[in-house]
Amino acid sequence: MSDMTFTGMVQRGTGRASALGFPTVNISLANKNLSGIYAAKVTVDGREYIAAAYADQKRGLLEAYLFNFSGNLYGREISAELYKKIREDKNFTDDLSLREAIAADTRAVTEYFKP
Repeated sequence: MSDMTFTGMVQRGTGRASALGFPTVNISLANKNLSGIYAAKVTVDGREYIAAAYADQKRGLLEAYLFNFSGNLYGREISAELYKKIREDKNFTDDLSLREAIAADTRAVTEYFKP
């Protein structure tokens, strides 16, 4: 594990990411120097998933959208390792713009982890 690995219990968020089509797992984030979107890998019960992770300083959360995962992880412990920063945090004026940005972020993460 690197100094860019964060472990915590999955907690409920606002549900906004799910409403946009990108459900996330959320853990507390105490690192005040981290912000933006990252290519990440999340480990759940020994299984590793590629993920797009968002360090949300306003809410003190690390949110991760796990690729090729469906299920409920509330109350379970996960570890998220951040590999590469994709972009800085940005404010969006509408859901369509945000959804398009998340889709672009997931494409960038896929490219980063391509063999």
